[in-house]
Amino acid sequence: MKLTTKGHYSVKAMLDLALSVGDRPTSVRAIAQRQDLPAPYLEKLLIELRRAGLVESVRGAQGGYQLTRSPAEISLGQILDAVGETIELLPRHTPDIEQTGDWVTFTLWQRLHQKLKEALYSISLEDLYYDARSRQASQGETGSFVV
Repeated sequence: MKLTTKGHYSVKAMLDLALSVGDRPTSVRAIAQRQDLPAPYLEKLLIELRRAGLVESVRGAQGGYQLTRSPAEISLGQILDAVGETIELLPRHTPDIEQTGDWVTFTLWQRLHQKLKEALYSISLEDLYYDARSRQASQGETGSFVV
């Protein structure tokens, strides 16, 4: 699996929104500034995340985006799926029984692929948030949260 800029930016935006759970919506501009992301591209990603039901948009002067459910209920796999990130193996790693000629190698790749998918869906946004906070604290960083 290869995580592209699109997937990376989407996870950063969702982690930023996780900070705002229970508060008012967060503007695209505020997320873009905190996470050093291009606002127009971020807006497109947030629209994809909204279509997937992971975020909702609120119109008006105090509008913006917010999570539709708690960070514990949103998985990394769901975020990546929402923006079209593939969870399939890279083409050069896709096993082909005729090419490998080895059933053991073929089944090993299939099992590894399944475990990767399971892992992506078992890691919640809340898990990522606490991992990032722990890393930040271990390095003595305080202040604004940047993923």
